[in-house]
Order: sequence, then C-alpha cells, then structure tokens
Amino acid sequence: MRLTVDPDPHVAVRVLRRAVDLGVEHVDTAAFYFSPGGILDVGDGPARYATELIRRALSPYGERLLIATKVGPGILADGRWGEARTAGELRKQVEENLRRLGVERLDLVNLRVFRSADSIAERFAALADMRAEGLIRHLGLSAVRVEQLDEALAIAPVACVQNSYALDLRHNDEMLRVCGERGIAFVPFFAIAGPGKESGASAEQNAVIEAVAARHGATAHQVRLAWTLHQGEHVLAIPGTGSERHLAENVAAGAIRLTESDLSELFAVRP
Repeated sequence: MRLTVDPDPHVAVRVLRRAVDLGVEHVDTAAFYFSPGGILDVGDGPARYATELIRRALSPYGERLLIATKVGPGILADGRWGEARTAGELRKQVEENLRRLGVERLDLVNLRVFRSADSIAERFAALADMRAEGLIRHLGLSAVRVEQLDEALAIAPVACVQNSYALDLRHNDEMLRVCGERGIAFVPFFAIAGPGKESGASAEQNAVIEAVAARHGATAHQVRLAWTLHQGEHVLAIPGTGSERHLAENVAAGAIRLTESDLSELFAVRP
C-alpha cells in the first residue's frame, strides 16, 4: 500500500527488488492501491498502481514468489469510489490485476469486505468461478467475520484470511484460533500500527514492549512483528513499507525468538 506514496517511483522499485534479495517470497498488494498524486513516470511507461510497480520491478517473477492481491473496493464504472458487488465488477478488477501484473493467472486473490454485516456468498462464488476458469490459483478473504469465512468455505477452499490484528489490537483472537484449527493461513495487517491503524505506528510505545525490545537489541516495531509471528505456525505478517531501511528491519524481525517470559509480559499489553 505504501509503495505508491513516494513521488519517486524508483524508490518503490528498489524496495521491491531489495525485498526479494532479502528472501521475501510473499508480496501483498491490491487492485485499489494507487498513487494519490496521479501518474508515476517510471522511465519505461506510465504507472499509477502498485501492481504496475511490482511488474516493473519483479517481472519475470521467480517461481517461489507469490503475489497476493485484493479485490472489492475500487473505482466503479460510474467513476465513483465504491465496492464491487457484482460478478461483472469483480471480473473487471481481476482482469485489471492480470493486465497490470502481467500474468495469465493470479497467485492469490483476497475478497476485501467493507460492509461487515453483508453476506459474501454471491461475491465469493463469482471469484470461485474465475478460479475454476484458471484465472486465479488460490482464494482468500480480508476483513471478515467467522460467519463469513463459513459462507466462503461452503463454496470453495479458502487459503488465507487477512484481518487486522496486533498485540494491542486483539479483536480477531477468535479468527486467529479458527484459522489455525482449519489449516488456513492467518495474515494480519496493522501488526506494527496496532490501534493506530491507517494512521500508522506511534513513536511512543508501551513500556513493556520497549523493555522486551531492549533485551533483544531490537526496536519496538520489530518486537511487534516478532510477537505476531509467534502466534502460530499458520501466521504470516504483511508490514507495509516504502523504505529500504524499514524493509530490512522488518525482515530481521523474523529472526527474533521471544522467550516464554517475553510472551507472558507481552500478553498483558492492551490498548
């Protein structure tokens, strides 16, 4: 999401290539991540979307690289920002992803849900049809409730669930547990930002987090990521960044091994 923030698109290209150099094999994007400032000049043609930057930086893609994207929100046919609700609107977004990423099949497509009370059966069935056509390899869900996961599972396999979750943002404890029991990857966002959500991570961190970080010679943000990864073998993390320095710090967090004492202290952290 942050790849399109910097007005210099070459920064995003460097971050993406460096990520792969560091061993990253899972890149998360969305049909609706685009530059708020308009068209980006990448030197070999215009780009506005993060998916286009990913293609410029990483295509042809390595065999082990999985690119996950999301559909649902976006600019609709009438030019307004909204949520794709019909099979036709979702197909358009899938086709845009295929074209902008430069692939014939998408590795993983997550249905991003905004209206949490809605049934998702019709929309997920439309994506399942596209999976049967060979346009999509795996299906996932984003920002959903357990009841909606159940709806989807009755239609087609669900590879992952992306919901907000952090050590001080634990309203998805049940989803974390359910995904683990069902063999579904749980991929939390806001692991670093926590309650700050879209506003980003706060410079001031809980004293307990800071103390654990000091013991490991790490930053508080790295401890947040490490805690997330300690929540189960089925848990991944997708910390967004447009900075090479932050990228390196985020990747390094995967090597932090928290002790039982650390985890006990961190478990007590609440908003």
